Amino acid sequence: MASDGARKQFWKRSTSKVPGSLPRPPPRLPSTPQRSKRGSSFQEFESNTSDAWDAGEDDDELLAMAAESLDSEVVMETAHRVLRDHSQRQGQRRLRPEPPSGPPASDPRLVKSVSESQTGRPAEGASESTPLQRSQSLPHSTSVVLSSGVSDQDHGVLGGSALREREASRMDKFQQLLAGPHTDLEELRKLSWSGIPKPVRPITWKLLSGYLPANVDRRPATLQRKQKEYFAFIEHYYDSRNDEVHQDTYRQIHIDIPRMSPEALILQPKVTEIFERILFIWAIRHPASGYVQGINDLVTPFFVVFIGEHIDGEDVDALDVSQVPEDVLRNIEADTYWCMSRLLDGIQDNYTFAQPGIQMKVKMLEELVSRINERVHGHLEQHDVKYLQFAFRWMNNLLMRELPLPCTVRLWDTYQSEPEGFSHFHLYVCAAFLLRWKQQILEERDFQELLLFLQNLPTAAWGDEDVSLLLAEAYRLKYAFADAPNHYKK
Repeated sequence: MASDGARKQFWKRSTSKVPGSLPRPPPRLPSTPQRSKRGSSFQEFESNTSDAWDAGEDDDELLAMAAESLDSEVVMETAHRVLRDHSQRQGQRRLRPEPPSGPPASDPRLVKSVSESQTGRPAEGASESTPLQRSQSLPHSTSVVLSSGVSDQDHGVLGGSALREREASRMDKFQQLLAGPHTDLEELRKLSWSGIPKPVRPITWKLLSGYLPANVDRRPATLQRKQKEYFAFIEHYYDSRNDEVHQDTYRQIHIDIPRMSPEALILQPKVTEIFERILFIWAIRHPASGYVQGINDLVTPFFVVFIGEHIDGEDVDALDVSQVPEDVLRNIEADTYWCMSRLLDGIQDNYTFAQPGIQMKVKMLEELVSRINERVHGHLEQHDVKYLQFAFRWMNNLLMRELPLPCTVRLWDTYQSEPEGFSHFHLYVCAAFLLRWKQQILEERDFQELLLFLQNLPTAAWGDEDVSLLLAEAYRLKYAFADAPNHYKK
């Protein structure tokens, strides 16, 4: 444990990124609405399922899970089936010979699931990724069952073609849904929960954010009107950026943008100009909060997704904005502004004076983690690590500083399809994210090393599979805890 002097010095350094003064945590939060309950708790269920809820490759099952609202009797029946299913698969796996070699244990991506960490013992076969036959354990599931009898070697051979077929099937579903005269937004949300194919992501995000209407015939007029409205704001307000009353806001925006990522995109002068206009206009039109550090990061995913419709390639660092015609770039700018505004409408209390929304969510995260895993929570308390020191940024930037940009885009597919995804569901994602590093956290015995680890988590190699596992774990936590009467109380 660090000395008091070292701890105070490190606390000062680690919170230097937190804007504004930070008052004491708000009063205890109201309890969540209660549902009818049974004697058996989901905590007991999740402690026994081990890795039974790992996502594997069948993301459509996550979609089915997210779409269902099950009563307690169905939930407990589901629990028993999952346990039985999982036990049978584990027995079959033990009968199969071990593969000759595996990935190195030092691979930072091989992290145990939260459900596994709760058992207090390593799960058998934890290093394998086991597709879960949730169509047998979740009612009304219509997705294809993955065969658990396929060997690891066969799976490697067949995986590529199966994955392509699956992606083609999902693409067909999106295209059919979007081709009609009136898009069923509820079905679109269900389909989008487990990820959106890149070709249809721009139109899907615009629909899910509420920017575009579901009626196809109304969309061209809506786009034209909103784009015209945005550039009217530019004409009316943007020259005031050098006025005394606004120059501090513009100066802070101008300073913050070069600090964003990816650098290869942000340092292009045209992109800098676009981001400055978007952020300045938003700040002027939202005086209750104005511009706050952290809002700047929320522009990037929308901009990258919308410009990706006009530029080939997956590498964000290789995007060259000069390839895009000027009139198309103007439309992308307007669309980015409006979609970002829609997002911020739901979390604006994160950015008002003293940022009470963020402080409330950090407190909620602390109490949630104390309910889920007392050992991790107690370890942080023992070493005087405050949640505000690492989780403030998670809430302020919606984990954008913790994950590669493609992972953020995948995460936002689900956030936009989940009710209150950027506010309520994000809390459970942060809890799953923290507990994914349970083992490393518990191994750290020094205040400074522990905090440095939490502020620089090793996610550089993360991809869609990691995000899918994170979302599956977050949804499981939400399902288990969100409606518990004592969710935020011990």
